[in-house]
Amino acid sequence: MKRIAVIGGGSWGTALAIIAARNGHRVRLWSRNREVVASINRSHVNSVYLSSETLPESIFATSRFEAALDEAELVILAAPSHATRGLLGDMYASLKQEMIFVSATKGIETSSGKRMSQVLRDTVAAKFQPRFVCLSGPSFAKEVVSGHPTAVVAAGTDANDRHLVQTAFSFENFRIYTNDDVVGAELGGSVKNVIAVAAGMVAGLGFGANSVAALITRGLAEMSRLALHEGARIETMMGLAGLGDLVLTCTGSLSRNRYVGEELGKGRHLEEITSGMSEVAEGVNTAVAVRSLAARLGVEMPITDQVCAVLHEGKSARAAAMELMKRPLREESESSGF
Repeated sequence: MKRIAVIGGGSWGTALAIIAARNGHRVRLWSRNREVVASINRSHVNSVYLSSETLPESIFATSRFEAALDEAELVILAAPSHATRGLLGDMYASLKQEMIFVSATKGIETSSGKRMSQVLRDTVAAKFQPRFVCLSGPSFAKEVVSGHPTAVVAAGTDANDRHLVQTAFSFENFRIYTNDDVVGAELGGSVKNVIAVAAGMVAGLGFGANSVAALITRGLAEMSRLALHEGARIETMMGLAGLGDLVLTCTGSLSRNRYVGEELGKGRHLEEITSGMSEVAEGVNTAVAVRSLAARLGVEMPITDQVCAVLHEGKSARAAAMELMKRPLREESESSGF
């Protein structure tokens, strides 16, 4: 039995807490939402997120970091990317060198363009060098807790750490593979959300399967260019944390990022769309971070550029789609361009 702290009481954090508890571990779930905490401890239901699922009685929820992190061996970071640095700062006094930090956050910090492993190192480097594993892959929270067969990846540079995470969370329907490509797993899980917004726009515009398939395929090429430039391996981009998660997020009806794009394609404004959502669509902010990172590195990412223009610069989804189609013709194997 492991002592596990889950930081973040949204759908995915709650799902991971459920899987860990089903596996026999002691789980403490932190949420700043007092309604979530009270509901879990009173009736074993997260009444705000994932309300259809009964939580194991062994899960204890708290709004106090000290209580969540007390004796924790694994710390699951499941908050939105834009909030992670601040939360780590708030937790700083309770963080210890022996903890393994497992990032379940699929995003890039907007202000810095840094991955979650880099944000973690920035925050705790003065105290210790953190043990880090990225958990990524095609995994809708609702389907995981409902028992649907699911496969994901635990990526870490230390073999013992990633294997520990693999064994701690692998369950009857939840299969975890491992690799040592942290960069690929993090960037794959982040950039696919941007591409999913684009896929939603295509659907919202009324275009069919041809268009979505083209978008996914060229989106994979785009996210791979960035990841390989940063040292990732092509095998990771063709695997669960790359292609697998991209296909799910671009086509699945439970995808928040696809939903945002689809509504944009129908002509709705971003503020109107997000105001009615209970959870963050990571692609909205990550698009800005990815575009800035790509520009700094000299990596061409035309789909990301157009997604940013629609999300944040008032461009219409139809104009963005037409601009991509009018780009200069090229060989498919060329290293840049749509």
